[in-house]
Amino acid sequence: MTQAIQQAAVLRAGVVGAGVFGGYHAKKYVELPGVDLVAVFDIDLARAAALAEPLGATPYDDMAAFLAAVDVVTVATPAVHHAGAALAALKAGKPVYSEKPLAVTPQDADAMVAAALKAGVPLACGHQERVVFRAMGLLDIPEQPLRLEAVRRGTPSDRNLDVSVVLDLMIHDIDLALALCAAEPVTVEGEGAITRSDSLDWVKVEATFENGFTAVFDASRVAEARERTMKVVYPSGEVEIDFLARTFRNTTPFPLIEDFTGTPAGKDPLGLSVAGFLAAVRGETPRPVVTGEEAARALDLALAVEQAAEGH
Repeated sequence: MTQAIQQAAVLRAGVVGAGVFGGYHAKKYVELPGVDLVAVFDIDLARAAALAEPLGATPYDDMAAFLAAVDVVTVATPAVHHAGAALAALKAGKPVYSEKPLAVTPQDADAMVAAALKAGVPLACGHQERVVFRAMGLLDIPEQPLRLEAVRRGTPSDRNLDVSVVLDLMIHDIDLALALCAAEPVTVEGEGAITRSDSLDWVKVEATFENGFTAVFDASRVAEARERTMKVVYPSGEVEIDFLARTFRNTTPFPLIEDFTGTPAGKDPLGLSVAGFLAAVRGETPRPVVTGEEAARALDLALAVEQAAEGH
């Protein structure tokens, strides 16, 4: 990474993609200290302008000009375009925060990780549920879990139909399982169905890991009601989490943070995730909250889940 980026008094941030998630990220750059939102790129210049101009930024539909104007880049396009935008930025030497999933193919994910390493810049991914886990203290439990059961269901929406429910919703829980278990997955079995889009709309699978840990993932984007829960079974007890109610029950002997929702991380996981990326860019922390390598590992398991569900 160039010393100029690390030492810049105020980092110049740009967002690729002027949709809903691009808006979320643009506003975080406006709110956070030590960074200015200066640019928004979209292939539709009017759409870029609609997001950029009220926030005091410049709209672009020319990627080279956009990259020349910024120090750091967030990619918040539809998932199928994450890799193209991220690789352009990384090859220009710009640190990148990509929304999840990192990419939609392992080849693209590996290319992104390699490009970041070659450029010597951070590559972060927006699995911000990891921020919630850390705020709860769950990542500090000194036992390897035995089993995880995750349910993530949403009601029908026209958003994010460019990818399956696995890459849209389930990948959050896949990343959390991998954060808790150091072993590698060895088998994935389950089922799924396409009911209203061109890819899997509901999936339920069980993954078995080398150390005997099992993870059950149940996700739907065609449910009647939203549901987001997780149960983690340890040798000494269980933790049950309701992500919508933002509550948990803990029977392990290890204390968790009861009022985690009142912490900065609990209140604003996306803001803490983006701030962690900027701290890594400045060299203040050794890594972002979720690295490109970790996101690529989550993608690998997600694609194995898709294969198991489609082959049922």
